[in-house]
Amino acid sequence: MNLKSRPRPKHLRIGEIADRAGLRTSAVRYYESAGLLRHPDRVNGRRRYDETVLEELAVIRLAQLAGFTVAEIRTLMHGFARPTPPSERWRKLANAKLAEVDRKLADLEHMRIVLRSLLRCECPTLEDCARVLPPRAASRPG
Repeated sequence: MNLKSRPRPKHLRIGEIADRAGLRTSAVRYYESAGLLRHPDRVNGRRRYDETVLEELAVIRLAQLAGFTVAEIRTLMHGFARPTPPSERWRKLANAKLAEVDRKLADLEHMRIVLRSLLRCECPTLEDCARVLPPRAASRPG
């Protein structure tokens, strides 16, 4: 019989977690309240996290870098059946996000066209400028 005890997971205070993840403690609390992180154990009323939360925070950061919203990150982390592999989760969300990015890029390209035409403006009044807008801009509000 092996009498050696298994190493107990190290429980870290929120400040330690925040420092190691390069975040403010308020961000860690926000991620918890937003449902991205599970609620930690408490010891004497204080949050105590195990080190696995650092990996979860790294996933959150990666998803943020990809442009995912908090709701999308929540779906990524908790919105799939448990056995769903990470690759399938990323693919589903990334396909939708790429379509959104493509729409935004098209809007930005059109914005560039409008701005370049405004640089060539020689209209005597602002109202005249509005009459010579590129076709797509004239039909789109805001």
